[in-house]
Amino acid sequence: MEELAIMNRIDQSFKEKKDILNIYFTAGYPHLDDTVRIAKALEEAGADMLEIGMPFSDPVADGPTIQDSSQKALENGMTIATLFEQLKNLRNHISIPVLLMGYVNPILQFGIERFCDQCAEVGVDGVIIPDLPMQEYLDFCQVYFKEKDIHNIFLISPNTSEDRIHLIDQESGGFIYVVSSSSITGAKKGVQEGQLDYYQRIQSMNLKNPQLIGFGISDKETFDTACTYANGAIIGSAFIKQLNEDSSEEAIKKFVKGIKG
Repeated sequence: MEELAIMNRIDQSFKEKKDILNIYFTAGYPHLDDTVRIAKALEEAGADMLEIGMPFSDPVADGPTIQDSSQKALENGMTIATLFEQLKNLRNHISIPVLLMGYVNPILQFGIERFCDQCAEVGVDGVIIPDLPMQEYLDFCQVYFKEKDIHNIFLISPNTSEDRIHLIDQESGGFIYVVSSSSITGAKKGVQEGQLDYYQRIQSMNLKNPQLIGFGISDKETFDTACTYANGAIIGSAFIKQLNEDSSEEAIKKFVKGIKG
C-alpha cells in the first residue's frame, strides 16, 4: 500500500487497468468556468484519464475542431494562470490521472520551473508538449519534471525512426503517445490503410512504457481496435464535437458509455 501512495497516478492507472480511455478537452470551453465541471462529469462517466488542453493561438498539431475550441477558450479569457486557479481544488473532486496538453511558448513565458511547481501543487500528473524538442527537454526541463514527479509524454508517428522511439522510451515515463497517422488531430471513421501494420510494429518493439493511441480515435470501433494493439486510446476531436452539441453531464455520460460500452 505504501508504494501505491507515492506512485504517480498515471503509473498506478496502467498497473491496475487495461483498455484505458483518455479524453481530451480544452480548458475554458465551451465556457470559461466549464473546466472542472467537465472533468468531474468525465470521471463520473467512466473515463480513466483526462487530458486538459491549454489553449494557444497557433496549435500546430491540432485540427480545426480543437483549433476552434482553443480560439473560443482564449476569447473566453483562459490563460495558464487562470487554469491553475481553476484547478487549485482539483483533487477534491478528481481521483483519476490528469495531464495538461499545450505548446512550449506559453509554458516558457509562464516559466518552466513555476509551471512544474503549479502542476505539482494542483495535482497534475503529466504534460504533453508536442513542440518541445527532446534535447531541450533533456537539457533544460527534465530536472524540474523529475523533481515534481510529473511525466513528460512524447509523441511518436509512423515516420518516427526506431532509434528515436527507443530514445523516447528510455527518457520518458508514464506512457508513449502513439499518433495514429502523420496528420493533425481530427475524428476519422474507421481504421485507415496501413495503420494496423504501424500498430503491430510498435507493439513488437516491446517498449518499457505503455502506449496510448491518439489522433483519429472517434468511436467504439476505433477505440477497440487501438486497445488491441496498445494499452488504450485518446479521444479529442470527437469529444469536442460532442461539447459543441451538448455539454451537459447526461450527454457526457452517454458519450463515454458509447465508447466503452
